[in-house]
Amino acid sequence: MQIKIITRLVLATTYLSLIACTTSSTKGTLGSLKDVEFVVVEEKVDGSLEKALQSYQKFLEETPETAMTPEALRRLADLKIQKEYEAEGEAEAQQEAEAGTPVADSASQATDIQAPDTGFTPTTSDKSSGSIAAKDSPIADISESEKEFTKRAGEKIDLGKSAGSKITVPGEDSDDLQSAGAKEAIELYKKLLREYPLFERNDQVYYQLSRAYEETGQIDIAMKTLDQLIKGYPQSRHIDESRFRRAEYFFIRKKYLDAEEEYQAVIDSGEGSEFYELALYKQGWAYFKQDMYEEALVDYIKMLDYKIANGSELENTDNKIEKKRVEDTYRVISLSFSYLGGAESIVEFFDKYGNRPYEASVYSHLGEYYVTKRRYADATKSYQTYIDRNTLSKEAPYFSMRIIEIYKIGGFPRLVLDAKKAFSKTYSINADYWTYFDINDNPVVLAFLKSNLTDLANHYHALYQNKRLHKKKEENYQEAIYWYRQFLASFPQEVESPILNNQLANLLLEHKDFFDAAVEYERTAYNYPAHDKSSSAG
Repeated sequence: MQIKIITRLVLATTYLSLIACTTSSTKGTLGSLKDVEFVVVEEKVDGSLEKALQSYQKFLEETPETAMTPEALRRLADLKIQKEYEAEGEAEAQQEAEAGTPVADSASQATDIQAPDTGFTPTTSDKSSGSIAAKDSPIADISESEKEFTKRAGEKIDLGKSAGSKITVPGEDSDDLQSAGAKEAIELYKKLLREYPLFERNDQVYYQLSRAYEETGQIDIAMKTLDQLIKGYPQSRHIDESRFRRAEYFFIRKKYLDAEEEYQAVIDSGEGSEFYELALYKQGWAYFKQDMYEEALVDYIKMLDYKIANGSELENTDNKIEKKRVEDTYRVISLSFSYLGGAESIVEFFDKYGNRPYEASVYSHLGEYYVTKRRYADATKSYQTYIDRNTLSKEAPYFSMRIIEIYKIGGFPRLVLDAKKAFSKTYSINADYWTYFDINDNPVVLAFLKSNLTDLANHYHALYQNKRLHKKKEENYQEAIYWYRQFLASFPQEVESPILNNQLANLLLEHKDFFDAAVEYERTAYNYPAHDKSSSAG
């Protein structure tokens, strides 16, 4: 195995050169070592981590104290921590291998474009996510329960072992964490701080010492160590991470005020900090946990703004971790707005803080949240509020389609009918909307429009034939004629066109409008390629 040892790690070659100076030189004595200039460079060392450990251990045992001694102590301790992390990583990998191949992340599963069901029969199914399955559908997908979501998304963030940020709750497998290597590292770090209090890299010593304490489950002591680092070395490159780790420590213990203070310190350090975005996200959660929803929203919005300013396309990213965090952010934003009063609170918030390009996702997540709660009126209001304020947005027709689906889910056939009629007029082939967008670039909307027109024509034709609705016979007749002609004008060459044309002729004949019926039968028979009704129509 090859291990790349960079400037932070021990170099076996450095040790070899030191030994050469102390054991084989004939031109000087051990005292001459003080004149030797040691240079640490990036090297690749063949061998194992164990070999590097042995090299530094031997150097410390056999070489008299020099300016290099504290650095050697620090690196030896670092290597012991590194060894523990590598051992844990191998154990975890082995456990995963024994458990079998993990299930693929649902976010990676592709979906085909499907035309949604447009029938009038209401369903009682409790769908929580959009059935408008366009690849780039703006409808939020909420499949995780609110309880599971708030438990998962509001927990501490795992920064990874490479960052030295493993935070463990006391009592959580603490016995397994009592590793000998970490214990030895602790003693080395303490010795270094005790014997070399002016060592120029003591900030890193405190940082690594806190890691070692965490590795052995001594979390409280680890946090006190970070506190010493923060107070004693305010300019250390480890300050932001140290504050973030302390904030996480307070957060998981529900000490939200203390967590806020630490997160804010990271935020105040500026956007250049690699923990800036995470601090905004988690401070938002700290506010949320205290029912301070507007304060939480300010942080979440600031985080999304930051991501956009740095080139992120938010949910249109290939990075699954980033995409999930954005989705989680939208989800907690929707929860916050639901507690503040719903769609109207979204309007008030963005009127106060300025509009954002991602507002559609905020409204959609709120709408889908209400669907999961079976609050269908609030769900449709969320979508309709966005449409009313953004009539010429690319999301508007999709949101209108979702409103129809929600009414079907809730079992409101009359509202389904009205919404279908409104959709078919607003997004008809000749509607003003399509002067701003190419309808051919919206196949899902086009398919939905075609299905709507067919359903409306059939629906009113059936009502016309219903003897119990004799008083509304003329009204239903005119509605059916209108929707038949709308379909034929919009889709004259579709496969369904001759069938619907024949139905229109039948309706005219039923109503004893013989001349118009003859015209439509003639068109049915001769204006289309041969079909099942050609002969009978002729």
